[in-house]
Amino acid sequence: MNYNWNWWIFFEPSLDGTHTYLMTLIWGAGWTVATALGAFSIALILGTLVGVSRTAPLAWLRRLGSCFVELFRNIPLLVQMFLWYFVLPEVLPTEVGNWLKQISNGPFITAVICLGFYHAARMAEVVRAGLESLSRGQRMAGQALGLTQVQTYRYVLLPMAYRIVIPAITSEFLSCTKNTSVALAIGLMELTGSARAMQENSFQTFEAFMAATTLYLLLNLIIIFAMRVVERKAAVPGYGQRKES
Repeated sequence: MNYNWNWWIFFEPSLDGTHTYLMTLIWGAGWTVATALGAFSIALILGTLVGVSRTAPLAWLRRLGSCFVELFRNIPLLVQMFLWYFVLPEVLPTEVGNWLKQISNGPFITAVICLGFYHAARMAEVVRAGLESLSRGQRMAGQALGLTQVQTYRYVLLPMAYRIVIPAITSEFLSCTKNTSVALAIGLMELTGSARAMQENSFQTFEAFMAATTLYLLLNLIIIFAMRVVERKAAVPGYGQRKES
């Protein structure tokens, strides 16, 4: 049986009767962007704290950071999404659990938190690698200036480590953006969810997912371009650059 292509489907009314399928996909892309930005903000902040704890001089703090990384990095993302959305409200006190079940935009908030913690574990390893790539002399120089451990990390070590690992941060941001598609499993109508709804309602499978693929590609290209600009602006002259003979 031949497939009936229909590119005009994007301009036909969707199931809600007020938007076209094209607008539905664009709204889905908007939810994808909002989820990715919220989740990666959590991942960057929390991942930095955990990454710093992994290089701290206190043994108990290093072990605590290691437990966080191993817990959230080794459980599949889909399983974590189900645990956050379906299991957590049931194991918390009844009042808190009921409040979580009734909260508006529950799938969106859950997806942001779940993705944030998942990628925080990965970002922690990125930050740790950046910190450990620095020479011990930088830490010692900060301490020689009379800075505390916290001040040494804040003013000396982290600014340099971030500049070194910007390519890895870009990769994590791209992964976070693509992983928003997992939120479909808990009912968030992001880009993949919108494409699937279009496919189920119109039976135009190829058109729906080709459009979603194109939008994902555009989003990721924008991220890559923006992060390359950041990388050029943040580069330290003469540091980590290949010398030409």
